[in-house]
Amino acid sequence: MPAETCPSCGVAVVSGYAKCPKCHTRLPNRRIQTVTGGTVADGRPFPVLPVVGGAGALLLVIMIVKCSGGGSDEASAEGSAVAPQQGPVVQVLPQQQVTAPSEQPFAREPNQPAPQLQTGAAASALERALRARRLWSTVDVSGSRIEVRSASCDDPAMAPTVEGIVPTLRSAGLTRLRCLAQSGSVVFERDL
Repeated sequence: MPAETCPSCGVAVVSGYAKCPKCHTRLPNRRIQTVTGGTVADGRPFPVLPVVGGAGALLLVIMIVKCSGGGSDEASAEGSAVAPQQGPVVQVLPQQQVTAPSEQPFAREPNQPAPQLQTGAAASALERALRARRLWSTVDVSGSRIEVRSASCDDPAMAPTVEGIVPTLRSAGLTRLRCLAQSGSVVFERDL
């Protein structure tokens, strides 16, 4: 780097210093560059032509692909119609063999346990009814007994809510309802 000499004391000072490091005299011939603006880019306009040209080329490629793809769909549809179908053979039954559904979809003996699907649906119905009344609880089925675990077992709205769902629980084969506190202690138990 070029060096300047201090006019006061004669010490060589590297250019860039505003004052002499020894005598602190202001150095002459100090060039101060002023920078205008804060960006490095010059004021060129946005390149509209290349952007529009690229978008047009992309649109042209999409149109060519779309137009050429239409013929292949028809050819594949014709090819699949001509090709023999390979799959399971379906046998059509004569009209006499089809029986009408019975009046009662599921008949079971009184001592036979209820199917799991029905008891699960009844438990879900009870849980939804309790949730609608904001009596947050969990419902589990154990054999022919349904257990409700809730902090709201002694809530006045619990008994009417349970009473409203009793026919659904009976139809699922459930015979007893037990309401347990969160600690596990039985709050009440009743027959359905």
